[in-house]
Amino acid sequence: MKSLLHLILVFAAAVGGGTTRAATAAAKPNILLIVSDDQGYADTGFQGAKDLATPHLDRLAASGIRFTNGYVTHPFCSPTRAALMTGRYQQRFGHERNPYYDPSSHKEGLPMPETLLPARLQPAGYATGWIGKWHLGAAPEFAPYRRGFAETYGFIGGGHKFREWTVNAAVEYTVPIERNGKPSDPPEHLTPAFGKEAAAFVRRHTAEPWFLYLAFNAPHTPNEPTPERLARFAAIKDPLRQKYAAQVSLMDDAIGEAMAALKETGQERRTLVFFFSDNGGPVGINGSNNTPLRGAKGSVYEGGFRVPFLMSWPDRLPAGRTDERPVSSVDVFATALGVAGVPMPTDRKYDSVNLIPYLTGEKSGAPHDRLYWRNAALLAVREGEWKLVRGAGKTDELYNLAKDVGETKDLAASQPAVAARLAAALDAWNKELIDPVFEGAGGNRNAKGKKAGQKNKQ
Repeated sequence: MKSLLHLILVFAAAVGGGTTRAATAAAKPNILLIVSDDQGYADTGFQGAKDLATPHLDRLAASGIRFTNGYVTHPFCSPTRAALMTGRYQQRFGHERNPYYDPSSHKEGLPMPETLLPARLQPAGYATGWIGKWHLGAAPEFAPYRRGFAETYGFIGGGHKFREWTVNAAVEYTVPIERNGKPSDPPEHLTPAFGKEAAAFVRRHTAEPWFLYLAFNAPHTPNEPTPERLARFAAIKDPLRQKYAAQVSLMDDAIGEAMAALKETGQERRTLVFFFSDNGGPVGINGSNNTPLRGAKGSVYEGGFRVPFLMSWPDRLPAGRTDERPVSSVDVFATALGVAGVPMPTDRKYDSVNLIPYLTGEKSGAPHDRLYWRNAALLAVREGEWKLVRGAGKTDELYNLAKDVGETKDLAASQPAVAARLAAALDAWNKELIDPVFEGAGGNRNAKGKKAGQKNKQ
């Protein structure tokens, strides 16, 4: 009898423990990270665009917080993605360039000693998914399904044709679209396909918390909207801008489809959503607009890395708010771990900050004392309203961004103490970093299919 009673008690404890674990998992928010590609600072409705419409992103902005000083950690694609996946400035581990698309190279990719965000969320009960653009290495070990993403759909390289392409695994922009590591049939158009895949992921995962990284390649070149969507923007006379606007519109609809799935499944309020571009718009190349910022993709002026930046979490964060404090894409890492109840790792230096306490009022002030950037010989640091810019072979420039967001008036000569302080901080940070560990874009190499000095697309 005692033995029977013992078994009953053990069973009850197991059931109760399982119920507790299920309740704990249900209490954790979902995390949806949406990243656009080469989108201009002014190119959403919530940022003031008049010639293109982004109603779904505008609704997302109204449901949460718009950061007017939202930054990424680098002025082009792959390094930014490396930082947001690791919580560390990418130069700490040598990922300062865009890796070449080379499936045979075991160097051209996010270094393997770095543990990515999804791999840290999985032990906390999170389902993990990646959809879209990868650009963190083409060799098998760098693949998303080897770095913590359980469900994957997209392309491995740094860019891709959107429609009507012939699959060629040796050419970066025509590689197969893969599902869970295996080739999948090409969709009619990539951008709507990514939206449909995101909505399907949301519908599949209603019983456990999840992390979905939805990484569009829109509106990166080559912008190839559908003819029907292009016709909507006939009023735009510049053909480059017209294609760009149509492609942004397709992306906005795809985001809307994912958001509709959240609402349909009752997950909208308990989902933390991030949205930002991976860098500033390459003005003159894809039709983007960075007004009122100076510079473009690749630059360490504001146009290189200040981007449209949103966060929404209806259960916890206020709606319709604008926040002027500088924040960074690197903060996705600590914020995601924080809401998932996962402690920040302490095995190395991390640069990520959990933004939630600052947004709920639990903490005051700015999340960062300073933000830093380095693109080869171009460097910058921001401290409050002040920003120091260092160009190759040039004297340091100093700008007051609160009064001069367009960086038109260099104040280094009239504010020598501020310039000296920021220069010293920039030097100290730069000494913590390492040189690039792979050749990537901008380097010289001799390899199959590459000529010495040839650059891949960014």
